[in-house]
Amino acid sequence: MNKKMYRAVMTAMLLIGMNAVAHAQLNGLINRGKATLKNEVKNEVKKEAKKEVKEQGLNALTKVAGKESSFTENGHTYTQKGTLNIKTYIPAATGMVTFTNVPSNYDEFEKVYTEFLGKTPYGTAAMMPMAMAIYGRDRAEGEKCIRLINYSSNVNSVLSQLKEKFGTSQYAPENDSYHQPYLPAAVLEGATPQNAYTPKYPYTVNMRASVNKHQDMQLYDGRVMYIYMMGKGWDTEQRSVEIIQVNDGELFKVFNCPALYTQCKNIKGTWEGLK
Repeated sequence: MNKKMYRAVMTAMLLIGMNAVAHAQLNGLINRGKATLKNEVKNEVKKEAKKEVKEQGLNALTKVAGKESSFTENGHTYTQKGTLNIKTYIPAATGMVTFTNVPSNYDEFEKVYTEFLGKTPYGTAAMMPMAMAIYGRDRAEGEKCIRLINYSSNVNSVLSQLKEKFGTSQYAPENDSYHQPYLPAAVLEGATPQNAYTPKYPYTVNMRASVNKHQDMQLYDGRVMYIYMMGKGWDTEQRSVEIIQVNDGELFKVFNCPALYTQCKNIKGTWEGLK
């Protein structure tokens, strides 16, 4: 074999060896790619399965919690229905409370709270306009109602604001726009400034989940959830109310609610009050 032929043979063998290495490397890349893709698919399937299980659980919870229930005391009927709950944040959750009358006194209010509405976050939230209405009729009775359903840190701010909004003085006489005894009706369905805050009957409070998720409050040793109460008394028709439960199974309380006593739109006409 001459030198020229020897060189050609060696070059061909080298190329074949290089192709074999390249081929092996390519196969390695392909196999690793397949393994990665397989793991990604497996993880995605697991993720979707967990999501489906979670959604099924939430749907089941919503179905159970959404059942309507009623309670009658002193000839007055209270009804609640909702999916808002303190344990799980559900963006589409809602709550609805209807009542034929504002509780006649503190005794009725306490019974409705402790035996019925206070057992749900939306029921508790709906009792704030009731307490405000009672305060407008009788300061002493109303104050007891407010103290009953509000967390201790929220009581003084509610009472001081209602005293100003419902009370009259030389600085805010009865015809002054700052005097707003109709505030409790501003979150009731059908009540608007144009119809003198006359709500539909029976009275209805509609609520839905806030965009803010639940929070565990270490300082207050409780879990807080945020609820929007819907009302036509303000440009922003959703009024934020914070509800707290200190221990599982205990009655809920109102943790914060400045949106409910914030100055609403001035009335057109004369407010007839609530039954």
